Amino acid sequence: MAVTIFDLHGADLRGADLIGADLRFEDLSGADLRRADLRDASLSGALLSEAKLVMANLAWADMHGADLHKANLCGADLHGADLRGADLRDADLRFADLDGAIGLISGEK
Repeated sequence: MAVTIFDLHGADLRGADLIGADLRFEDLSGADLRRADLRDASLSGALLSEAKLVMANLAWADMHGADLHKANLCGADLHGADLRGADLRDADLRFADLDGAIGLISGEK
């Protein structure tokens, strides 16, 4: 069972500098992360359902196994992000940069 250190559920983190942050298994569901900089962040197993990640920079972030169900990722930079096993059901990925993202195609290593 994962231990949550911070209560970030629904937190207002708009524009936050979270480069390289260790947020593994944290509950960020419903958080407002619009325009947040999460480059190289560790978000594996994180709960990001219904999070607002519009225009967020998630380039090279480790998001494997993250729950992004119903997350708003419009215009987000997911270049090189590891999305293996991530739950992207009903996530809004319009205009997101998915170039080089890992785990979006069935059978991809």
